[in-house]
Amino acid sequence: MTISRKEFFRQGIFSLGDTLLKATGILQQPAAGAGDDAVELPHGDQPMVALPRNERCLAKNCGCFSCVEKCEQQAIVVVMGEGIRIDATRCNGCGSCLYVCPVTPKAITLRVRAELN
Repeated sequence: MTISRKEFFRQGIFSLGDTLLKATGILQQPAAGAGDDAVELPHGDQPMVALPRNERCLAKNCGCFSCVEKCEQQAIVVVMGEGIRIDATRCNGCGSCLYVCPVTPKAITLRVRAELN
């Protein structure tokens, strides 16, 4: 696979990496029939709920609001000195709060909703 110098500069430096990935076969095209809306849940189709791990949470001391701002259901509130509280009745288990949590290991975990009852 070749690319002209003019095309390379038009596309930028990323075109070189894309060309190399295509040439080596590392970059695979998605399988036919697999739509973009097909998301693999960690526990299949079971409904999930987020649970706080306040011993790791930055909101306890410094006021990190990343999960609060990301939660579209408004299920998370910050309690200064304690961390966060998650309203399980509002949480839909989407996991967006988990992905934006800046600490490692994460201060939020996802559990199957049926395990909590």
